[in-house]
Amino acid sequence: MKPRPVPEKAVLLGRDLVIADLHIGFETSLAREGNYVPNLLEQLIRKVLAVVRSERPKRLIIDGDLKHSFVPFRQEREELGRFFDALEGEVDEIIVVRGNHDPGILWLRERGVEIVEGLEVGGWTLVHGHRLEEGERFIIGHEHPAIRLRDEVGASVKVPAFLWGERLIVLPAFSPWAYGNDVTREIVSPFLRKFDGSRLRVLVPAEGELLDFGELGKLKMALRELSGP
Repeated sequence: MKPRPVPEKAVLLGRDLVIADLHIGFETSLAREGNYVPNLLEQLIRKVLAVVRSERPKRLIIDGDLKHSFVPFRQEREELGRFFDALEGEVDEIIVVRGNHDPGILWLRERGVEIVEGLEVGGWTLVHGHRLEEGERFIIGHEHPAIRLRDEVGASVKVPAFLWGERLIVLPAFSPWAYGNDVTREIVSPFLRKFDGSRLRVLVPAEGELLDFGELGKLKMALRELSGP
């Protein structure tokens, strides 16, 4: 089965829509540490609903890091409840592949959400990507891939990106707070070392389309040449 990238930071695999790294509860986690940022849960919900209603999948698969805090707490649970309330009736089935930020989510099974450690779909293995797994072709999250773009006056912006290959696909983080890891400078997931991340294509979502920046290794070389000695 051939996956299709969706510019709204998702992958369509047959009738399954795959997203990753929502990090629900991020703002509340920061507030508990004395750092206050606007709560963007409603914005996140609107974006998930928009892509679900556009693509009309049979199943929604969240490929890890549904939530943010390593230690579950009440407010986070309430926000998860609001999220799944909003999705009620929008898809036939919701599956969460557990990520490293997902302890304490088994109670969601009471709401009909399936919780798994990994999933096989159409010849692809879906795992979060924080640890290596056995298999041939993977769709992962965890990396929060992004690249930094600069204009002619030196201003820069970091933008999310897909990393796309024949055996490995890395999803951009769906969270509006996940600014991303600049993969032209460093990588996080062990999958990018195992499958030679330099050969993956960099696809950047932009206004409803995907901009192809070519292979990651060649992009890194080009950026080094532009920066000069």
